[in-house]
Amino acid sequence: MEEQELTRLPGEVVESYRQPPPGEMVETYSRPLPGSPRRPAPAPPPPARRRSKKGLWIFLGCFVLAAVLAAAAFLWNRSVSGHTRPDPFDYDFQEPGETGRPQGIAIPLWPADQGVSLPLEREHGASLTAQEVYRRVNPAVVVVLADLGDGSASVGTGVLFTRDGYLLTNYHVVEGGQECTVALDSGRGYEAKFVAGDADSDLAILKVEGQDLPAAAFGDSDLLAVGDKVYAIGNPLGVELRGTLTDGIVSAIDRDVEVEGRTMTLLQTNAALNSGNSGGPLINEYGQVVGINTIKMTSRYSSVEGLGFAIPTAYMERIVNDLLTFGSLQPEPVLGVTVLQVAEQVEEDLWGIEVQSVSENSPADKAGVREGDYVLSAGGRAVNSSQDLLRVRRQHHLGDELSVTLWRDGEIIEVTLSLTEPAA
Repeated sequence: MEEQELTRLPGEVVESYRQPPPGEMVETYSRPLPGSPRRPAPAPPPPARRRSKKGLWIFLGCFVLAAVLAAAAFLWNRSVSGHTRPDPFDYDFQEPGETGRPQGIAIPLWPADQGVSLPLEREHGASLTAQEVYRRVNPAVVVVLADLGDGSASVGTGVLFTRDGYLLTNYHVVEGGQECTVALDSGRGYEAKFVAGDADSDLAILKVEGQDLPAAAFGDSDLLAVGDKVYAIGNPLGVELRGTLTDGIVSAIDRDVEVEGRTMTLLQTNAALNSGNSGGPLINEYGQVVGINTIKMTSRYSSVEGLGFAIPTAYMERIVNDLLTFGSLQPEPVLGVTVLQVAEQVEEDLWGIEVQSVSENSPADKAGVREGDYVLSAGGRAVNSSQDLLRVRRQHHLGDELSVTLWRDGEIIEVTLSLTEPAA
């Protein structure tokens, strides 16, 4: 019997598996099966006679058949498509991130700075049916099994984003791992290497050696709106239910959630997420991955349903590309302005966000930005909200220069910010 454990509020989506104690599982049913004809009252018992051994022979036959099936399943799990892989039920699945679990990652490394990046598609085609979304994305969804080196393992989900084997998952899925194996939906298994990861953003990049692998397309989560249709694919409760599709809507955007002492800004969805969904994709109705599922809200005191959270692609784009290029996160620059959240119309067909304050000696101050200015665009992109400006900032590094278009008292002004100061 499996034992799934839910974590604290809000806990990370985790998987726990404990092998059942030795013993037989039996079932008894004392009443007629539904729909069966009612039987007459039983006749008096016949005189005692020699017991038939028919039941014994049936029992022995069933026992032998069960043994044969168990052996066949064991052999299949040990070798799929010519690849030997560990039987996941030889492990005691632990809760990723649980107290006492080894910290850090000791999985063999794959070098960063190989010219790989995570591209986000800003455009999309027509909306797809649930069946079309599943057929398009599920081949790129993998089971991630991290061997913790003590006879236990962590299991989660991942998603391939290049055809030569780069994939994303949650950091907490592989944390403490000594070795890592991933399996495609076909059952084909691969040894995975660790490229880089960041615990605070709960993202990790793995690499398997393969060619022409299925890869998912990643879309821009900034294009989502509350109420948009989304889907999740993952391995709830581990490998037995791998490739499970659930659906729902975007329940909230930019939701700040406290997780293990840090605040994460996440997408909220009512698509069902369960233990083992960690690291799996949240997908829009166009078949594009727009988030990496990371946590499910739980409570010790009441039933909580439909409160799942995913890391939005717009937030993780810079993080993943830093990890791919440098092997670690690079400091974000500061602009030095405080702006209103939404744009206002300053002229006909002209919108911008108002600058409320400018920090002294900041890049904005040195470039001549003033309180009361309106930011029309930054880095060549229109700015219609504070999130747009934040998005532009996230795409730049220390030492970059950022062009900004301002509206001031009826005049359009061009300034250039030298991003030389790191964000606090």
